[in-house]
Amino acid sequence: MGEIVCISPVDGREVARRKTASAPEIDVALKEARAAQAAWRKTPLAERKALALKFMDALLSLNQEVVPELALQMGRPVRYGGEFRPVEERVRTMIELADASLADIVPKPRDGFRRFVRRDPVGVVLVIAPWNYPFLTAVNTIVPAIIAGNAVILKHASQTILVGERFQQAMDKAGAPKGLFRNLVLSHDDTSKILSSSGVDHVNFTGSVEGGRSIERAAAGTFTTVGLELGGKDPAYVRADANFDYAVENLVDGAFYNSGQCCCGIERIYVHENLYGRFVEKYVDLTSRYVLGNPLDEATTLGPMAHTRFADLVRDQTAEALAKGAKAHLDPNDFPADKAGTPYLAPQVLTNVDHSMRVMVEESFGPVVGIMKVKSDEEALKLMNDSPYGLTASIWTSDIDRAEELGEQVETGTVYMNRCDYLDPSLAWTGVKDTGRGASLSELGYAALTRPKSFHLREKI
Repeated sequence: MGEIVCISPVDGREVARRKTASAPEIDVALKEARAAQAAWRKTPLAERKALALKFMDALLSLNQEVVPELALQMGRPVRYGGEFRPVEERVRTMIELADASLADIVPKPRDGFRRFVRRDPVGVVLVIAPWNYPFLTAVNTIVPAIIAGNAVILKHASQTILVGERFQQAMDKAGAPKGLFRNLVLSHDDTSKILSSSGVDHVNFTGSVEGGRSIERAAAGTFTTVGLELGGKDPAYVRADANFDYAVENLVDGAFYNSGQCCCGIERIYVHENLYGRFVEKYVDLTSRYVLGNPLDEATTLGPMAHTRFADLVRDQTAEALAKGAKAHLDPNDFPADKAGTPYLAPQVLTNVDHSMRVMVEESFGPVVGIMKVKSDEEALKLMNDSPYGLTASIWTSDIDRAEELGEQVETGTVYMNRCDYLDPSLAWTGVKDTGRGASLSELGYAALTRPKSFHLREKI
């Protein structure tokens, strides 16, 4: 057995130290999950939905404790509260969608036969959750998996190791049957062994592209289904007819909220030449107003990144861009908390950038954004698609029909018009290219957590 240690980016203190599960403990957890799921799948859907609701209520009751806990673990300022408002939205939406999503599919009647397709639960689902939105990303799979009749094993990120315990606490309080949900502290090797041994039937992973490849390699040959949400380099395009002030304000928030550590955060912006100069000026002004500091301080609007190595990646990308001719519009000295060798990193806006620079093509996942001038929709579209990733893209315009036309051509899982950095649980959350495979949430999210079973019953012989 090893240990998982969570070190706070706030001040370097040890937040938590947990021993990883032993091989016998993992074996027991998997066997109990199988036994619990066999009974749970027979439980009426109404009772499964009721458990999900009780779980949500139990989780929401922890908000006051969780907010400072999250700040200590991954650096999000306490002034923004926890993640539980969107958690509630997602849970309620998946409950509302359950009846239609899990209902039998009945084809056109045929005399003498009863025919239908039933949605059977896949069995045991392994959720490997990330640290940046540790409650939200996990809920995306945990709740619909339970509602669909599955058992769930949760492996949470080491940086937010206490979140897994909060999930377990809420499930226990809600009255989940023994073994139906289990939070396990696992090493990467433990996780790989579970996958390679066919210990679970479906795995959902949110994390890096290389992490996703590791998941696929571990599950190879087992026929375990895989859902992956991986890297991103989400673009925004501001057309000449955009609502100027609204676009600037929302794109600043979309780039720098959570210190830029958002799966669908804005990492590159293309602005029509008619608006470019004004856009950059106002964008820099709004960004300069962020207060970088201790996330436990209510005055702080930008906390540290979750780890020094993440901040150093952004520093390296920025330095390379500057060496190639990019212009930095903010002086790090105006943000006293910014210090090399720490997770505290000032926001930065870069212009004179192009796609030869890593900051415009590689995932940054931090508080830096590059802004480029474009002459046309066609130029913007070409640049937006010049990426190995495809999670979201946002188009800022007054023309909804044109936004849809451009959206058809953008290589991405979600297209926004006049909004960004948001996840609508009624719509499928999915990506293309190196961003991943599969879908969560919406009716399609249930499809990933069930398998079709056809019934062809002859009534007359």
